[in-house]
Amino acid sequence: MSLSPQPRTSRAARLAAWTRRETTGGLLLMAAAVVALVWANSPWREAYQSLSALTVGPSALHLDLSLATWAADAVLAVFFFVVGLELKHELVAGSLRNPREAAVPVCAAVGGVVLPSAIYLAVVVGSGDAGHRDGWAIPAATDIAFALAVLAVLGRGLPVALRVFLLTLAVVDDLIAITIIAVFYTSGLEPLWLVPAAALIALFAVLLRRPAPPVWALVPIAVVTWVLVHESGVHATVAGVLLGLVAPALPLHGEPHGRAHHVADVFNPWSSTIALPVFAFFAAGVTVVDDGLGSVLSEEVALGVMAGLVVGKVVGVLGTTALVTRLTPFRLPQGIGVRDLLPIGFLTGIGFTVALLVAELSFDEEHFVAAGKAAVLVASLICAVLGGLLLRWDARQARTRDMNLDGIDDGDVPLIGG
Repeated sequence: MSLSPQPRTSRAARLAAWTRRETTGGLLLMAAAVVALVWANSPWREAYQSLSALTVGPSALHLDLSLATWAADAVLAVFFFVVGLELKHELVAGSLRNPREAAVPVCAAVGGVVLPSAIYLAVVVGSGDAGHRDGWAIPAATDIAFALAVLAVLGRGLPVALRVFLLTLAVVDDLIAITIIAVFYTSGLEPLWLVPAAALIALFAVLLRRPAPPVWALVPIAVVTWVLVHESGVHATVAGVLLGLVAPALPLHGEPHGRAHHVADVFNPWSSTIALPVFAFFAAGVTVVDDGLGSVLSEEVALGVMAGLVVGKVVGVLGTTALVTRLTPFRLPQGIGVRDLLPIGFLTGIGFTVALLVAELSFDEEHFVAAGKAAVLVASLICAVLGGLLLRWDARQARTRDMNLDGIDDGDVPLIGG
């Protein structure tokens, strides 16, 4: 009898498959946030705060940062790198390559950014608290991992096209959020640092197009690019997006898939199971036990964020979709009706990752940072629950053969979980 290593290989294969599930990232993200919240509001909360504030890194390079800052600037850059890869794939070879098919979710994404931001400003400025209007972008972003995880678990029986619609909307949403961070949340800009960063990004693009890309060179180039962007004053996570966007999306050298798609598959498990949970652990630890949750959530900042995510996202997505489909020749994908977008609208209200980051960037006063973060967490939970319940309701409703009302039979559409 041979001593085969098959059981170990099998366990490794199962672990690898588990890390690639859409539900895994959302569950780990939620678990990390819960642990952080419990610890930050426990009798040992000072230990959590001390851990978050622990400084690590070389001061000569201006990289003597707290662990919380490392999580937001460096660890989260891995997530943004994957977002950049997914954006490139969708723009060149995916759901965004055909303007007619992408028009409705792209417009819905824009509406889902503009209206929540406008509602936040209306609440904050209308209450006389105009000094905190800088938080207008907090309710603008959707958490891709969390939203897709809820859809994967509770959207069984609904058309797969609904997942593509949500993914397209969330990807465009993230692109807008990244642009907002780069343009509006950059201070003390030193553009000279961006010149060598751009040169390294170009070199990264060239090397990634070689038949056998040299990983030994790509990793140091990515790290140095991140340092240069960090030194420039632009939020360092933008470096991850730019590196992802230069990856080739079309197949090269006889490969079955584009490099962007392949690299995203490699890095996505690291992003969803390590980068996002680590960031959530340091970002979601909001201490509310001292002032009381009710007091924190009664701040105008918190009210504006919650109204933007819970109300603004739903109305923005559904309202824009209704206008576009009625006033233009663009229609929803086959098999999807406006009814299906009600739960999707709530899922886009799951702000979490990028929303927590923007909350950190918006205010100097820790009290208002905590109010913004607490509102993001509460609103995201509300939207996840309502979105999940509506997904199950929608799945039980009878469906017609022309859900998108384009006069064409939808045919037999594939279903989630089918």
